[in-house]
Amino acid sequence: MPFNVPIALTLFRVVLLPVFVAFFFLPYEWAPFATAFVFWLAAITDALDGYLARKLEQSTRFGAFLDPVADKVMVAAALVLLVQDYDTVWLTLPALFMIGREIVISALREWMAEMGKRGVVAVSWIGKYKTAAQMLAIIGLLWKPNEWMVGLAFVLLYIAAILTFWSMLSYIMSAWKDLTAEEH
Repeated sequence: MPFNVPIALTLFRVVLLPVFVAFFFLPYEWAPFATAFVFWLAAITDALDGYLARKLEQSTRFGAFLDPVADKVMVAAALVLLVQDYDTVWLTLPALFMIGREIVISALREWMAEMGKRGVVAVSWIGKYKTAAQMLAIIGLLWKPNEWMVGLAFVLLYIAAILTFWSMLSYIMSAWKDLTAEEH
């Protein structure tokens, strides 16, 4: 396995996952901030590892595989914990949609890669904005320092949900010709 700075950051994000979950369940007043901080740290390392992989020319197949897995597991874990914590349909529906979208797009990317057309469903600018809104929403919903922040986080969550839907449609439409082609 190749080892470099971007992979170290990705592995660090994987190690943060149980820390994140443990902080979430701690019964202390500081736990929501600590949980949000750990998630923020994971989000920062996500942005940093990709940047460094390109900047330092340290992109690897292992890193390309592990990075999105680490991201999706952390986000899915956060959304599941938030659904449990808030116990409201207003958070459950966008969380379910976001997790479902990740499964659909991951399957679509894998299927397109098998056909040698992975570039058709490459990450787009919509996906980047979706990720930013999603990360900020999750941080606010985890921390919940006041009602204003929670309200803003819910707005960002719905913006992320809209962008999630838009990006999913964009990816599916990009692959539509291949999805609907007759078998040979």
